Order: sequence, then structure tokens, then C-alpha cells
Amino acid sequence: MLETSARLLRLLALLQMRREWTGSELADRLEVSGRTVRNDIERLRALGYPVNATRGSVGGYQLGAGAAMPPLLLDDEEAIAVAVGLRTAAGGTIAGVEETSLRALAKLEQVLPSRLRRRVNALQRYAVPVPYDSPGPRVEAESLSTIAAACRDQERLRFAYRNHDGTESGRTVEPYQLVNWGRRWYLVAWDVDRDDWRTFRVDRIDPRPPSGPRFTARELPDDVTDRVRRGVSSAAWRYRARVTVHAPAEVVADRINPAVGTVEAVDAGTCVLDTGADTVDALAVHLGLLGADFTVSEPPELVELMHTLSERYRQATSGA
Repeated sequence: MLETSARLLRLLALLQMRREWTGSELADRLEVSGRTVRNDIERLRALGYPVNATRGSVGGYQLGAGAAMPPLLLDDEEAIAVAVGLRTAAGGTIAGVEETSLRALAKLEQVLPSRLRRRVNALQRYAVPVPYDSPGPRVEAESLSTIAAACRDQERLRFAYRNHDGTESGRTVEPYQLVNWGRRWYLVAWDVDRDDWRTFRVDRIDPRPPSGPRFTARELPDDVTDRVRRGVSSAAWRYRARVTVHAPAEVVADRINPAVGTVEAVDAGTCVLDTGADTVDALAVHLGLLGADFTVSEPPELVELMHTLSERYRQATSGA
């Protein structure tokens, strides 16, 4: 039988393991009587752990949320996951959490067993992140939590939004999902004034509390990650093209990433690809890799480049 202090730790670990336990289940696991379990529950409550109890034949115990954060018991893999997550957060894109993450990491590493500390330190030393070309925008933690809460509670969100040209506009939206892509955070929401779905850069959002009123959830039009990917890519395109592809729409859609463009069927054997790129050279390469015949009519720069490339390829094989 475990001593009282060790038994309390074991009881706490069990309560943190799953949502609810009956008194008899805890007694069997700890190899003690039901009376001892009840006494140990009272000891945990005296230490500040909010253990809730329900009576009756299906009653039991569960660890609730208290006014203060009590100590947690983590297994080896959980402790490593938390340490790695904190170290990643310290160098991430959310402003205001770097110092907090480092403080929490220092506390965790101080109590880690040496075998686990060695694993965490090895990962820190030998896993080198690839630096971004630019530091990227930072998102305020308070803004992020405000937006996430509005998504959770299905409450309308009002904010000032800074467009890419620096102009500001007031927006009222029904927020649905936050998407983290690379160094940026995006909000997918229904714009109430524009009566349509919109994607917003979170670093350009300045929330205007309070949130509300609540709204009835709509069905999202498509996968939110694909929506953000397409929106971000098209916003960055310098050159756009609508290309007639002489192949079925489903075949072309299977050969491209959603970030490359959208496909619209014309008939059973023809479709239109709405695509773009930062350079016409990149556009030409993408089109050449489709594996299907296509017709380009615009932009003029792409048409001219296609003529140049076709002559270059013809000359490359003229002596074969």
C-alpha cells in the first residue's frame, strides 16, 4: 500500500488522466478502502485542487477548474511536448508571450529529471530552425485571444482593419476560424456589411470590444485552410492569367495545388484555369507542367514569352 503522500500524488495523477472516476474505481487502483479515497479527496481539496463529486449510483469524482492554477503531473512525453512547445512559442509570431514562455520553460526544466532534460537540451542544440527571409508580422496575444473567444462564443466581432495600402476601414464580421500559415495568422469570417466571406490578416486587425450579439452559424463554403491559401496566393500575384486548358476540369484540379489557382469547367473536355504568379516566367513553367494542351490569350507579357519559349524549344531540337 502506498504511503499517504505518494498515494495523494497517485490519486491526483488518476484524476488528471480522465474526466471522471467512481469511488470504487479509485479505491481499486489505489488498493485502499472507499473511506480512504474520500479522506484523500478532502486532502487534495485542502491543498487547492477543485475535486467535484456527484452522488448516486453513477456518481463519481472529477477534477474541476479552480480560481488558481494548481500543480500538474505530467508523464515523460507530455513534459517534453510542453518544453518543446514553450521554446517554439518563445521565438514565434505572437507578441507578448516570449518572456512568459521562457519563464515557464525555466520552471519546467528546473524540475525535469536529468534524463528528460538531456532530451530537451539535445533537441534545442541540434534542431536548427531555418530563418525566414523577413521577420514577418507580429500578432498581439490579447487580440488573438479576443478573436478566438468570439469564434468560440459565436459573437459578432467589430474591428478597424488596415488594408495592404495602409487605409483603414471599420468591419463587423461573424468570425469562424483562425488559420496559422507560416509567419502569419488569418481570420476567416462572414463580413456582415459586404454579405460575403472574407479572409483578414490578424496583424492588421484592431478589435473594438465588446463583442456581440451572438449569431447563428453558417456552413463554411469550403476548407478554411484552402481558402486562406488561395486568398493569400492570389493577393501576392503580380501577373494573373485565365488559361483555357484542353482537359477535363477534374483532371486539371488534381494536378495543381489550390494555391496555384482555381479551375472552372467549360464542358466535358475543357476548363478554364484562373492562375497567377509573381513573374511571367513562373507562370510559363507552371503551365508547361500541366501535362495538357492549353491556350493563352492574356496577359500580353505571357503571350510574348510563350512565343519566345516555343521558338527556343524548336531550335533546341532542330538538329536532333
